Amino acid sequence: MSDKLVLGPLLSVEDDNKYVVCFLSKTECDFSIVFENKEIAAQKIGILKSGFFYRTEYNIKPSKDSRTITYKILNKTTSFCDIHNRDSWSFYVPSSIEKPKFAYASCNGFSSPDLLAKTDEPYKLWDKLLENHQKEPFSVLIMGGDQVYADELWSKVKELEEWSRLNMSDKLKRKATKSMINNLDTFYENLYLKKWSDKKMSLCLASIPTVMMWDDHDIFDGWGSYPNELLECDVYQNIFKIAKKYFEIFQIRSLKNESLLTKDRTHFSFALKFRNYHILGLDNRTQRSIYQVMGNDQWANINKYLDENILNDNLLVLSAVPVVYRDFSLTENLVDFTSWQEELTDDLKDHWRAKEHQGERMRLIMRLFMNIEKRKQSKQNTRTVILSGDVHVGSLGVINDHKNQNKIHQVVSSGIVHTPPSYVEWLGIQAITNDNNEYLNEDKTIETSMLTPIGSAKYLRVRNFVTLNEGSDEKLWINWICDNKDRPCYALN
Repeated sequence: MSDKLVLGPLLSVEDDNKYVVCFLSKTECDFSIVFENKEIAAQKIGILKSGFFYRTEYNIKPSKDSRTITYKILNKTTSFCDIHNRDSWSFYVPSSIEKPKFAYASCNGFSSPDLLAKTDEPYKLWDKLLENHQKEPFSVLIMGGDQVYADELWSKVKELEEWSRLNMSDKLKRKATKSMINNLDTFYENLYLKKWSDKKMSLCLASIPTVMMWDDHDIFDGWGSYPNELLECDVYQNIFKIAKKYFEIFQIRSLKNESLLTKDRTHFSFALKFRNYHILGLDNRTQRSIYQVMGNDQWANINKYLDENILNDNLLVLSAVPVVYRDFSLTENLVDFTSWQEELTDDLKDHWRAKEHQGERMRLIMRLFMNIEKRKQSKQNTRTVILSGDVHVGSLGVINDHKNQNKIHQVVSSGIVHTPPSYVEWLGIQAITNDNNEYLNEDKTIETSMLTPIGSAKYLRVRNFVTLNEGSDEKLWINWICDNKDRPCYALN
């Protein structure tokens, strides 16, 4: 006899050897997870409307041999299956000396029902991801933002739809009602249950250890890039509070997550070492405003980690919004002096190259270059790679420090589910932006530029996810797995 879970299992990794399995069950009981022959009790860490959320930690000792671990979810009398009737799952653990293979994905949803209706196979790339994993398993799946799209809240939550029709002064004064808060809570919980229930996607989330960092659509479009009076009003703050609750449960897997740089909920930046890589996830939403991306406390936590931990390994940095991308500054300057300012400001201020964020962007770049200089003392060939998404167009960028002969590459994946801009939309974006090389200091020794992946145009206007793995040539190979026959790639020295 078996019973069904409401959601999960959800598999994640929190350090080189620590794996975590979480799941949501309508049943409250003494659960355990059997990893091959080892049984570990599950701990109840949350109570939601649709059930009870459980977490189990499994520490795997380093081994010179790779392994595949199979696990089951049990209670005293019953085995549990997922909503697709699978009652066991497996994941791959690379050997202690193996170069891990990573997958990176972002934009896992649609910003409007219309886009979903027009997309023939919405989850096609999850099928491809699973096929790739079954042929040559991934060690970690990194998800860099917009794991769900919450933009329908304005039409699905009746009280919000009514609130959105008010004039601005009334919006700012209006308090969130108990009914609004309750319906928002239901909306976000159901959003995760519905969007993560796809057959192939749910198997990937149970079979490939994930790390996740949110972006704006996990809250709603443009969060943090609105005028402060709107951002701080009671309705917006209650929306954020509830979105954060479900992000913490389903994506971070609770404050028990050992990779968090702080557990005071002021931000959710995390860092972990996995084999010869450090993965540093920057929380660019919790503390975001038009005037900052990350608060001083978050910067202090990040700087400490960079100084104390990353000495001779590769570094993958999650920045949901690209640090190197097309320049919107001319458009931003025009909008600042037109009647379109209120309508467009969240889109333009959301970029790292918005004038209010340029100083903080430079701070990030220089901090990463400082870390590279420190790691060079080990005389090992290490790399720093920024992983980004958000813009629904894949690309490759580089920041060159010509004086010190250092480089930071940036890999951007298009949406794994969200569609790219149409041809006409892309022509419009190109018309109001440029991708000229950018110099960040007065002697022009620090330069950003866009590169062209091998076998493609400079910008990949097609859905994709990215794989990263070191080849026998000791290069880090970047491959964009696309929703067509294109096979773009690039090798980092």
